[in-house]
Amino acid sequence: MGDFFSGPGMIVAIIALTTGGWLINNWIRAKHGYDLEDEWGGKTSRADRCAELDGLRGENAKLVERLNAHEDRLKVLERIVTDRGYSLSDEIEALRHDDSSGVPLHTSKKERV
Repeated sequence: MGDFFSGPGMIVAIIALTTGGWLINNWIRAKHGYDLEDEWGGKTSRADRCAELDGLRGENAKLVERLNAHEDRLKVLERIVTDRGYSLSDEIEALRHDDSSGVPLHTSKKERV
């Protein structure tokens, strides 16, 4: 056995081990959805992953748009609360009374704020 690892057998063993390690590495990467590596360390993207990424980018753009719309609405609500303070309820009560006729508008208890 000592003769096998002292000559060309050692080179064959090293090549076999590195090739086996490379195969196991790529198998694990493929199993978990990562890009595969070639012999020189370059990356090879999977075709199904590119389509999936395009779909996720589109969904992300829609979610960012919705988030921006909600942010704008939140700014309006904050402005209403901070600029007018709590006089909003007074303004609502003033609207319930028709000043032109002097007669309060009749609302049911369910409609009152």
